[in-house]
Amino acid sequence: MGLRGWSWDAVAGPAGAGGRPLLEALEAALPDAAVEEVIERTGARERRRRRLPTHLVVSLVVAMGLWAAESVRHVLATVVDGWDETRARRAAALGPAGGAARARWHLPSTAALVRARRRVGVRLFRELFHAVAGPIATPATPSAFLGGLRLMAVDGTTLDAADTPANARAFGRPTTHRGRGAFPQLRVVALIETGTHALCDVVLRPFHGGEAPAARHLLRTLDPGMLLLWDRGFYGYEFIRRTLARGAAFLGRTKANVVLPPEADLPDGSYLSTIYPSPTARRRREAGIVVRVVEYALDTPAGPGRERYRLVTSLRDPVAFPAAVLAATYHERWEVETALAELKVHQWAHPRPLRSRRPREVVQEVYGLLLAHLAVRTLMYQAALQDGVDPDRLSFTGALRVLRRAIPRAQRTPPKQLPFLPAGS
Repeated sequence: MGLRGWSWDAVAGPAGAGGRPLLEALEAALPDAAVEEVIERTGARERRRRRLPTHLVVSLVVAMGLWAAESVRHVLATVVDGWDETRARRAAALGPAGGAARARWHLPSTAALVRARRRVGVRLFRELFHAVAGPIATPATPSAFLGGLRLMAVDGTTLDAADTPANARAFGRPTTHRGRGAFPQLRVVALIETGTHALCDVVLRPFHGGEAPAARHLLRTLDPGMLLLWDRGFYGYEFIRRTLARGAAFLGRTKANVVLPPEADLPDGSYLSTIYPSPTARRRREAGIVVRVVEYALDTPAGPGRERYRLVTSLRDPVAFPAAVLAATYHERWEVETALAELKVHQWAHPRPLRSRRPREVVQEVYGLLLAHLAVRTLMYQAALQDGVDPDRLSFTGALRVLRRAIPRAQRTPPKQLPFLPAGS
């Protein structure tokens, strides 16, 4: 299904007509005020007039996440496309006094772009992401809530970095029985809102850092009123304890070797059990956490009931949360894998490695990818809200194409209508 109501025809018109909703969606994703505030807070603003001011470098790095298959210089050329036309209009309006406005802006060299990215650094992008990321669904958003609880999910993936000695030292390489991997890799562990695929928090780690320890840091984003979904690799007493300490609920799969003896049967076929931090604590009955266990099986091509699942949850009321409903809800967890695939396959164009040759710029580039994904998903959410449909029914690649085509067009709009892209000077 296409991006209903948000095709190129809808955004090709002048801002204030068809293009206005897209600019509003960009403003919602990356508010210009937030960009300015983070630039000031991190002390990243340029100290003298530059061809590549900090605001433009922010735009460039985010745009690198939209045109991931292109060179950095080509991305900048795309971002500033339309400036000359705008300058010419200003010069014509000023008449003889418009000589300065007629001055052509020359595209910087690749070396100048590298120096500008190093000058701005990583901290600005990390803080900008955390300033704007977060859940965006409302209670009316289809499939975003269960019993008033916002559905969240956690999972991880890896990204290939450019094959340089510096990246290999910083991030490490995968190894198999065939030898070392072709590229250094860094690990990305993400927390998303399943109903909108909005990235709410991320942790970046070297390849050899485990997903589960990184995921514990993501619990900082949980609030009361959220239901966290996770796969069996994240199961653990400490993970559950910290989730409950945040006031959030959880629903996750366990490994087959986890000991969960039934202690009280519930009318829907689920039962209560207690988990402990260690076998010693279990023997002494110390620091136990009571959980509800839901077991079920799925039919597979190999035969009926061949794939068995065992879930644990803090939702212990079988009337408010029947076992069958929890089993169906758990499979919303796959939305986090879909979101990471959007980032990795459609947006980044895997298996092409990231462009940056130094670790700090690699991390900066990843945050650009994340911010660009946020812009695309916010656009999709606004489109779904406008048409009253589930955001899952919209095409991510369709939205990505719309955004790629509309951004150069946006440079031709009056400066005050631009969200995070500078209008030139």
